[in-house]
Amino acid sequence: MTRKPTPAISSRTAAVIAPVLGWATSLGAVRASGCQVECDDGRTYLDFASGTATLALGHCHPAVVEAVERQVRTLVHTGGVFHHEPMVKLGEALQTVMPEGIDRFFFSNSGTEAIEGAFKLARYHTGRPAVVAFTGGFHGRTMGSVTLTSSAARYRRRYRPLVPEVVHVPFPGAFRAGTEDSAIRTSLDAIQDLFDTRLTPDEVAAFFIEPIQGEGGYTPAPKRFLEELRKLCDKHGILLVFDEVQTGFGRTGDWFAAQHFGVTPDIMAVSKAIAGGLPLGAVCARKAVMEKWEKGAHGTTFGGNPVACAAALAVIDTMKKEKVIEKARVAGKHATERLLEMKHECAVIGDVRGPGLMIGIEFVKNGREPNAELVEVVRKKCQENGLILLYCGQAHNVIRFIPPLNVKKADLDRGLDILRDSLKASL
Repeated sequence: MTRKPTPAISSRTAAVIAPVLGWATSLGAVRASGCQVECDDGRTYLDFASGTATLALGHCHPAVVEAVERQVRTLVHTGGVFHHEPMVKLGEALQTVMPEGIDRFFFSNSGTEAIEGAFKLARYHTGRPAVVAFTGGFHGRTMGSVTLTSSAARYRRRYRPLVPEVVHVPFPGAFRAGTEDSAIRTSLDAIQDLFDTRLTPDEVAAFFIEPIQGEGGYTPAPKRFLEELRKLCDKHGILLVFDEVQTGFGRTGDWFAAQHFGVTPDIMAVSKAIAGGLPLGAVCARKAVMEKWEKGAHGTTFGGNPVACAAALAVIDTMKKEKVIEKARVAGKHATERLLEMKHECAVIGDVRGPGLMIGIEFVKNGREPNAELVEVVRKKCQENGLILLYCGQAHNVIRFIPPLNVKKADLDRGLDILRDSLKASL
């Protein structure tokens, strides 16, 4: 008997899944390993989206799979009733890789939950109502985090009123400002104007910032700006919160962007790559900040799940044993050099930026005008040729280059070749 072919996964999605959920492709993943994904169209693709910067070790890393299989045989969930070893061991392991002084953790299930927790902690610790965030930032889509988010108006549309006492100032993006000095000055002047005319510093609980904006365009904040922001926070008793949901766990060539820039925040929100693809997030802070967050002031049922914690422990252990951070630096340098060669050959690439393997490729026309149309053409051409890439940027004109941190050089070069050839074929 001949079996009818199974309809594509994407064609069945609409019958059961809410249309609000967006997808980067119409492909259905069947199985995956490393940076190779076999899809329901019968093809295997080179995945340089990495689960939106989540799969630092690639798909189904053996150490993560083994840790998960071992954990589900012994303890799957406690829900805040029993203490458990994987959570404690994960906290101890995180203390070995965090910026100096950050040594207490509250585990949640996602990046947006980590931001919500950091938001609540900042207000609770300081007793102050206001929070300052930066234009172009993306911090999540739940009510507190979407209030901080300003990378696209559509994320806020029809959800007002949002959380009160959140204001935004310009993010110091050097490419759009023309120079790093100009970007820094514009942002610092805007903060001073805010303090002079609308909000006194003693009303501000925290500044929330992505050290390198993700959805906003893979745009790094200048090191000098983060240093000045740290000084400003210290002067006025304001907490500095780094959103390291996308930058964390080696993506920048250091464990965290805080270490890359040499600036330590008071609170960090981390998620994505922490658990090898399992849902886990964390609010991370100094003991002096966390100890004022009294019992019952915040909580979770699934946060710090034993299986997710076991996966995270395997990620940290593997990254240390296999020297993944060092590999990411080498691979990032190689990728950046090749991308800069493409920039030299193609005027439509206006900028190549970002440390490690968190690289943004900004496409332009007429000098600095965003060129989102070309990005979409290039992405589709790359997919036709077997490479999956994502875009970002407020104008959707930036391709984010985020392969697994342990990507093999042959795969890295193949992906770069496909991108180069697809770009040239699109011009």
